[in-house]
Amino acid sequence: METIDTGHKRRNSFLLILTAFIWGIAFVAQSAGGDTVGPYTFNCIRCVTGGIVLLPVIRLLDSLGMTRRRPVDRQQWRLLAAGGILCGVALAVASNLQQMGLYLGASAGKAGFLTSCYMLIVPVLGLFLHKKCGWNVWAGIVAAVAGLYLLCIHEDFSIRFSDLLLMLCALMFAAHILIIDYFAVRVDGVRMSCIQFFVSGLLSAIPMFFVDMGHSPEGMAALLPALMRPEAWIPIGYAGVLSCGVAYTLQIVGQQGVNPTVASLLMSLESVFSVLAGWVLLGEQLRGREITGCALIFGAVVLAQLPLSETGS
Repeated sequence: METIDTGHKRRNSFLLILTAFIWGIAFVAQSAGGDTVGPYTFNCIRCVTGGIVLLPVIRLLDSLGMTRRRPVDRQQWRLLAAGGILCGVALAVASNLQQMGLYLGASAGKAGFLTSCYMLIVPVLGLFLHKKCGWNVWAGIVAAVAGLYLLCIHEDFSIRFSDLLLMLCALMFAAHILIIDYFAVRVDGVRMSCIQFFVSGLLSAIPMFFVDMGHSPEGMAALLPALMRPEAWIPIGYAGVLSCGVAYTLQIVGQQGVNPTVASLLMSLESVFSVLAGWVLLGEQLRGREITGCALIFGAVVLAQLPLSETGS
């Protein structure tokens, strides 16, 4: 397996921060799109859109000779297919568990906090895969979780069934990160990303049909007018092209050579960027609690990037 030098690790860390930025901005689009056409329909269409967007990108990269690890034999194609399918299943289960938790009454703040607890799950699972972390990374995790709590939780914290679904969602996102960590240095990342979107879109079509469409021709017909409205296609376009097609592909490329626990910390900046986006774009106010939470998460990311953390990569 090829090694990744320090310069490439820094570049890949930047790509993961850019991923978190795109996801943070996409939060508004995801909320609006889900309200307009239904959460599962939104997940299905945006994933399929992300896959379609990557098809010409793959062809362009191939023609320019810029594709790394392009599969050339049956064994490499099988490895690529396995990575794409596993990533797609994990992504579909995680994203739809998140939507179900929100549908059953979990607040957006609690959903964001519980989902981001994949930061705690990744290093624990990583221990079984010989992915060790330095003390600074563990300290960064504690600081980031505290920051997320200040940033996301504004009510008494109690556990309900919807919260259990969100904890399962965090577990699946942790699995998604570790699957990417394994396959990203073995296969073409853009192709794997494309496969995962089509798999995730296909799986999301199942709850879309039974929940959003009411598993009936009448339900399907009733959904069509909503799909034709600009307030549906604008957020779907953003989430499909940027959040899926661009950001998830950047995640796969960016995780190459980066410890998965550090990667999860970098991507936790999504919560910070979503809050800052609401402040800048929507005029939402930032209280001292939110500012302290943002500072803790930023500090955690900086702490995790200290050279000592390289011992576990």
